[in-house]
Amino acid sequence: MTNKPFHKLNSYTHTITACLCGSFIQAITLNFAPLLFLTFRSQYGVSLGKVGFLVTLNFGIQLFIDLIFSKLADRVSQRLSLVLAHVMSAVGLISLAFLPDMIDNAYTGLVISVVIYAIGGGLLEVTVSPIVEACPTKRKSATMALLHSFYCWGYVLTVLLSTLFFFVFGIENWKYMSLIWAVIPALNTVYLLFVPMPDQEKGSGEKMEYKVLFRNKIFWLMLVMMVCSGAAEQGICQWVSAFVEAGLGVSKVVGDLTGPLLFALFMGFSRIIYAKFSEKIDLRRYLFVSVLLCAVSYLCISLVPNPVIALIACSVCGFACGIFWPGTLSLAAGSIPKGGGMMFALLALGGDLGCTAGPTIISAVSSSFGDNLKKGFLVAAVFPIVMIILLLVSSRNKRKSI
Repeated sequence: MTNKPFHKLNSYTHTITACLCGSFIQAITLNFAPLLFLTFRSQYGVSLGKVGFLVTLNFGIQLFIDLIFSKLADRVSQRLSLVLAHVMSAVGLISLAFLPDMIDNAYTGLVISVVIYAIGGGLLEVTVSPIVEACPTKRKSATMALLHSFYCWGYVLTVLLSTLFFFVFGIENWKYMSLIWAVIPALNTVYLLFVPMPDQEKGSGEKMEYKVLFRNKIFWLMLVMMVCSGAAEQGICQWVSAFVEAGLGVSKVVGDLTGPLLFALFMGFSRIIYAKFSEKIDLRRYLFVSVLLCAVSYLCISLVPNPVIALIACSVCGFACGIFWPGTLSLAAGSIPKGGGMMFALLALGGDLGCTAGPTIISAVSSSFGDNLKKGFLVAAVFPIVMIILLLVSSRNKRKSI
């Protein structure tokens, strides 16, 4: 499949719109199944340990896709990659509804389904950002922030609409909700067949080779920033529900619907605000203020004894983290314009490594202090602090590009 559509829809606005939907779909593939973990345990007799492995498997597959795609990004048709991502996402969600009941071992069916839609989610992560960056728009960093805000809205709506569906129709009918979510990537697949795709070669000249990119100091600086971005973001996101539940003494359902959703909403607002006012806001300054705010939020969460203030700090941290990922990608694209899809895939790999490392470090530190999450958050404050240092260093080299 080439980058030529069957019938070109005259504006790249359609391309960006399809990519926004892709970011929304990525949120579905990451956040729908975790809502059903206790249901999987009761319905299929699967242990919580095995159920928890599904999250690790999802992120692991995405890391693998990041690594593989970094070598193929500039050789494979953009349209083919994006269409394949949507097809795998849809097929995975459909499989989740049927496969566990169709084979003898239900857990194997769950694993296969997760692998399928994780491949789709991984491809979405490494394709939508470089495509949006390559589209001929004047406010690229604003468009990138808008793109990543759709992941936040996808997360919020996945949790809210799924929870509402379970409340109205019963959790035992979860398979119908999985099929409903599968409709979105299916429809967007059709849309993608008709939108224009930016020329992979146009405007950038010869693409950079691995060895050249790896010798670039700015690339390594941006890669570490992506690791810290993912760690700072997911460190709070993955543990805020348990933190709210323990700190405020609320039920798990209230904890799930309060902590993570407030975090995601504030993160989405941050990205929307930057997208709207990007022409009046300097990206580096916005990033620097956000990183400072994130560091203060982490310290507040870990050191302030009042649980309500800590919850507010979690929400503020979501706002602060909002610009980290898209802002770093925009800085990298501006500093290394010949990096191409390979660079975006490697940066996504760094971000995903951070998404895995952040929650893991908080968990390990908290466990060593008697399951004290505040200690884990205190140690994790190192991630935004490192980003402050890296931003100061990068500001000295902002005029350097290849």
